[in-house]
Amino acid sequence: MTDESGFDIVPPEAIREGRATDAYFDRTVETLEHADRNPRVVAEVTADQFATGEWELLAGVKDAARLFEGRDVDVDAIREGRLFDGGPVMRIEGPYLAFCRLETALLGFLSHATGVATGALEARRAAPDSTVLSFGSRHVHPSIGAMIERSALLGGLDGFSNVAAGEVIGREAGGTMPHALVICFGRGEQETAWRAFDEAVGPDVPRVALVDTYSDEVDEAVRAAEAVDALDSVRIDTTASRRGDFEHIIREVRWTLDAEGFEDVGIFVSGGLGPQELHDLREYVAGFGVGSHVSNADPTDFSLDIVEIEGELAAKRGKLTGKKEVYRTDDGGHHVALADGSATGGPTAPPADGEALLQPLVRDGEVVRSFDLDAAADRAAEDADAVGFEAPVDAE
Repeated sequence: MTDESGFDIVPPEAIREGRATDAYFDRTVETLEHADRNPRVVAEVTADQFATGEWELLAGVKDAARLFEGRDVDVDAIREGRLFDGGPVMRIEGPYLAFCRLETALLGFLSHATGVATGALEARRAAPDSTVLSFGSRHVHPSIGAMIERSALLGGLDGFSNVAAGEVIGREAGGTMPHALVICFGRGEQETAWRAFDEAVGPDVPRVALVDTYSDEVDEAVRAAEAVDALDSVRIDTTASRRGDFEHIIREVRWTLDAEGFEDVGIFVSGGLGPQELHDLREYVAGFGVGSHVSNADPTDFSLDIVEIEGELAAKRGKLTGKKEVYRTDDGGHHVALADGSATGGPTAPPADGEALLQPLVRDGEVVRSFDLDAAADRAAEDADAVGFEAPVDAE
């Protein structure tokens, strides 16, 4: 099949139909059907078998649920916005041929979105009182822009820049001006560009002037504040090769704006920022645009494994056999236990005060859960507090 759009994009219908799969699953279906075998299995999606101390934020569950819609399966999963550390995040029960071809797409949905959401949560925790926006969709294939921005919001970011993504997830994108706009007015005409922007855009658009195009950041920041009445912020996006001591530059801009009587003009910073930079600059900066740390976050290395077949224990070497449950305890702990309740002590037994995290997602092919993005983001913030999730920064 050739995609009529001309873009190298796997269409949604191919994903739903199970054609976005690794070829060996086609061979598996062919073989099992030839042998007239279709066992009922329990399969689990897991990153780490045991806790490692490295928490991650689960995302991608909404798309995973839609993948199973209409299939002869039951699915349980941790809710979007919960953190996990070892054990299964999803459990699938049903005839194996009902979901065999879906494994590739399922793992892609969960792995990529979870990595992005976790990166967003790291950024959020690094600057908890600052505005943090997702600016990274330009670093990834445009067909996944909505996943990037939804996962960024799930991780607690305040907004995003991708217009089409906003249309998909029902949120409005935000943004002000690029260097190209200032350059289009010519060298030495920065004031003309800033005033033209102020006159052209609607009242709901923040007045943020980009102040590092041609001249020193301090110089352009003061000029912008003088040129535009009620300027909200100046944005500094200086190329890395021209930054020098970036923290010193930001502090100097803040000092000079205050000294010139522009205490109400905020500073917004973007360009190659990660949690460490957000942590170090948050004292002087009102807002940040974060790109590749979120959009290019490493996907979580999930795998799907059969752990029971026709009611009997089954797992390949190196995997924990048997149907499992995961629990959150009152002290923020994450525990993995056998789901049948047979163990009354030891490492396979459930904790006494544990909250079971795997909850119904799909029953007989029907999605039985709603997906409220705001509620999921709130849940992520609360769970991050509960488990003590911290941004990976050097606090010194």
